[in-house]
Amino acid sequence: MSPAKGSEEAAFRSRYGPWANVTPGDVSDLLGDLDRPWWVAGGWAIDAFTGTERDHEDLDLCVFRTDLDALLAALDDRLHAWATGLQGSLWPVTGEYPLPGDSTQLWLRADATSPWLLDVLLTPDDDGRWVHRRDGSSAPLDEVTWRSGEIRYLDPEIVLMYKAKANRSKDLSDLRRAIPQLDDHARKRLREFLIHSHPGHAWIGLFNSAS
Repeated sequence: MSPAKGSEEAAFRSRYGPWANVTPGDVSDLLGDLDRPWWVAGGWAIDAFTGTERDHEDLDLCVFRTDLDALLAALDDRLHAWATGLQGSLWPVTGEYPLPGDSTQLWLRADATSPWLLDVLLTPDDDGRWVHRRDGSSAPLDEVTWRSGEIRYLDPEIVLMYKAKANRSKDLSDLRRAIPQLDDHARKRLREFLIHSHPGHAWIGLFNSAS
């Protein structure tokens, strides 16, 4: 089904091309022999946590920024990597064209005639510890992720911390799906983050009404 004319997705496709329908179960094959940690974030992580589903435009995959060379080597020219930049710019990332210093995101596809496959978020780390891009805190990766089978996912409350700034309709949907299943520690952590980082955020009041 094509996106509605005038929609955000239609505008994206007209400029950059479409995204393929990739699921978390496809990621391992796409990454080849990458032997560095990777984990799924965004709405797919909320789906996995809640056991519910919604439509997705893409799949948000995270790797440590320090593992970029290992990622590119594993892609082995099967997939081309493009860095996203300011004002919608794209930059090819190869040995000849290194990653721009301010870029934190890669899009992967097979070639110029193929759809985009993965949206890779380059995550900072502190000697192997995951670093929260929003507040600078750090933790061992196992303390901020969980596994379902062979797939590692970012903890739902952290996914929602990143989503709070944009507060799109899909982000609110993800929050509403997740809140009833968050334990007390996760709820408290997310609520305190919102109060500190986004005072007056519309989401804060939802914690009291969630069942």
